Amino acid sequence: MSPSKIRFSELVGEQTRAEIFATVLTAGPISRTQLAQRLGLVPSSVTRMLPPLLENDYLREADTAPQGRGRPQKMLHVNPDKHIVVGMKIGPAQVSGVVTDMAANVLARAEEAIADCTPETALSAAAALTSRLLSEAPEAADRVLGLGVGVSGHVDSASGICRYSALLDWNKVDVAGPLREATGLPVVVNNDVNTLVVAERWFGQGRDIDSFAVVTVGPGIGCGLLLDGALFSGATGLAGELGHLPLDPAGPMCSCGRRGCLEALAGDRAVLRHLQDAGVPCATISEAVDLARSSGGSAQTVARSAFAEAGAALGRGLAGMCNLLNLQKIIIAGEGAVAHDLFGPAMSQALEAHAFSTAARDCDIHVDPVRHDLWARGAACLVIRDAVGAAIS
Repeated sequence: MSPSKIRFSELVGEQTRAEIFATVLTAGPISRTQLAQRLGLVPSSVTRMLPPLLENDYLREADTAPQGRGRPQKMLHVNPDKHIVVGMKIGPAQVSGVVTDMAANVLARAEEAIADCTPETALSAAAALTSRLLSEAPEAADRVLGLGVGVSGHVDSASGICRYSALLDWNKVDVAGPLREATGLPVVVNNDVNTLVVAERWFGQGRDIDSFAVVTVGPGIGCGLLLDGALFSGATGLAGELGHLPLDPAGPMCSCGRRGCLEALAGDRAVLRHLQDAGVPCATISEAVDLARSSGGSAQTVARSAFAEAGAALGRGLAGMCNLLNLQKIIIAGEGAVAHDLFGPAMSQALEAHAFSTAARDCDIHVDPVRHDLWARGAACLVIRDAVGAAIS
């Protein structure tokens, strides 16, 4: 580890200083007074904590032009060039990655298709993609802070192990160890939807919201939770498995081996199964979307019915989550979010029908179709978050 990284670890060893860095990162440029107000500190405490971060060039302070009369105000901001970070998402068909600066601005992006999603293939591709991305960054060896990785399923972030992923067919796979050995970098691993929660909290639709969920639709149904301003992973990293909420004991078989999970009723395979059962051949979800948006005919009717049925199941699942957590917002994301016009109306109707009291009306639904690099950018944010030793908020 480079001396600069050791100094940074020492700098943020005190939680208050780490919270200062995280707040400037997410809310800056920001004045010392505003910073103190956001953190609930007296201004003198902020002033006392700032010098090491300023002197070591992790934070910078610059004058801004006054609004109206008065003197220029000094505003704090993160020095984005202090380090670079690699973020990676491992999916069933491809590995995608980014290099970001310390403000999580994407400097380079790349993706690579994989022949299969066995751990050996996927992790080897992730390591190769990391090297490829870093080769595009100047002086990367001296500036890289670490590698963040998002994978689906039950992830124990403390050990870097994916305990179980139905989507990838992984069971007790060490993700961090092989990547650490192959890249020589510190590695942070988490559930891939949790990486989206971090990205949305810092830079997207979750800014300044204390309790929200990101729900991804597509091949699987994923969920990440931010509760009371903190990423909620549960006792062992298993929280948020909305896709495996049991809704119909007599329903279709799920990828996890159980019947009637939400994923089996609302995921891509549920839509394709509906079409096939009705005698409408359709090989991919993209074909199903095109069919549902076509000019008419019985096949279009069946396709629209398939998406509506999936949407209704998703709405019932969201109602259960709203009843349990009373969320402020749910962000619908993932590859399947582009078909929201097809499943959204039935989803909203079922959510309203099954939500208790005002749970549905209390919760704002926002659709955010996610590019692959946002997943990877969120994984990079995990590294930055862990480096400063601060909560997401």
